[in-house]
Amino acid sequence: MQDLRRYGPFIDGGVRLELTPTTASPLAIDVEESTEARIQRLISENPVIIFSRPACCMCHVMKRLLSSIGVHPTVIEMEEDEIGALPTAAEDGGGAAAPAVFIGGTRVGGLESLVALHLSGHLVPRLVEVGALRGMVS
Repeated sequence: MQDLRRYGPFIDGGVRLELTPTTASPLAIDVEESTEARIQRLISENPVIIFSRPACCMCHVMKRLLSSIGVHPTVIEMEEDEIGALPTAAEDGGGAAAPAVFIGGTRVGGLESLVALHLSGHLVPRLVEVGALRGMVS
């Protein structure tokens, strides 16, 4: 989460933010906040958030799937040394690998877990439940 270097829309929807503590930006973040605390805050503030590596093709597929449903997730590109700060889940084998998607503050996992949730018919109801999709019947 190095400096707020890039801010812009993706062609397929969503916005990419790269974050680092800075006081020069109007979107400044607390320079005293640890990486772990910042990740937890971002997870709690965003109904759907993806933590990714730069130029990650799996993240691209995750964004495309979510945008086809009508959800535009927050995407955070992380540096390699920051990925270890991601919360893990037992069902992911305890791995903290990116990309990782969180819905409603809960880690879903990577691309495979997101696709499995979608194919099982549980993704859309979960997105409605956390307020990421509005006005839809679950």
